[in-house]
Amino acid sequence: MLPDKLRKGQLPTKICATCGRPFEYRKKWRNCWEEVKYCGEKCQRNKPKPGPASV
Repeated sequence: MLPDKLRKGQLPTKICATCGRPFEYRKKWRNCWEEVKYCGEKCQRNKPKPGPASV
């Protein structure tokens, strides 16, 4: 759970699933931070396609 007061320099970070760069928590993600996987809309649109399943 995130603390009530977040300040710059104390924000949680994640690694983007598409570009691999770190990104910080944003206020608009307050209610869904656990589900956030991408740093922005461009990375979300260009998310890697799952490869063919080996059978």
